[in-house]
Amino acid sequence: MRTLILAAVLVLAAAPALAGQAVTLKSDTLDADGLITLADLFDGAGAAGKVAVATRSGGSAVLDAGAVQLAARRAGLDWANAEGIRRIVVRAGSDGGASAPVTRGNVEILTYARSLSAGEMVQPQDVVWAKAAAAPSDAPRDADAVIGMAAKRPLRAGAAVSTRDVSAPQVIKAGDAVTVIYEAGGVSLALEGKAMGAGGIGDTIAVQNTASKKIIQATASGPGQAVVGPAADQLKSLGRAQYAQR
Repeated sequence: MRTLILAAVLVLAAAPALAGQAVTLKSDTLDADGLITLADLFDGAGAAGKVAVATRSGGSAVLDAGAVQLAARRAGLDWANAEGIRRIVVRAGSDGGASAPVTRGNVEILTYARSLSAGEMVQPQDVVWAKAAAAPSDAPRDADAVIGMAAKRPLRAGAAVSTRDVSAPQVIKAGDAVTVIYEAGGVSLALEGKAMGAGGIGDTIAVQNTASKKIIQATASGPGQAVVGPAADQLKSLGRAQYAQR
């Protein structure tokens, strides 16, 4: 009898572990309430879909694919991850409503290398490329699209970069006192004026000459400063990435 029991134990030990329920990663991973569950990530999760794997505090969360795969396995699900995905981006949204189209598959997206405060300018070293399951429709294709721009709100390290995260930093506001400078051929002139509108570096703004009350078009070059002439043309030719490194 003992021999039969021992033989049965050895057979069970040698047999491969029962495979979990096969699931596939959703093409658009969305979370509506800030608690990311297996149902938010996988099609066919069934009862295990209620299991929470992470939380989302901002507009998106970036999950480690290996950790998600392990959490799914513990819940009885089997995600093969044949594409070799390393990061999963979960965006705020709901499966019940229309969602923005995404680029599907094992794709590269820009993510924030560090957390940024609202109003802080994005520097070249602040964004890095990472693999993800999907890219939002407004994900920038080039880092230059966000470098030199200002964060509209606090941005978390590891989150996917979205063009709606940032806007052109305003260095001059309407009503600000502005010094307009012209330099060419060794000649340098300056006049004082008042900004009639707001603008970031490289933007053309209307400036009213304080003395003559005439309005001229100048290019914002910094807080309270603008340029006209060759310097304005040169500034406009620079990309925002170059502003950020100046």
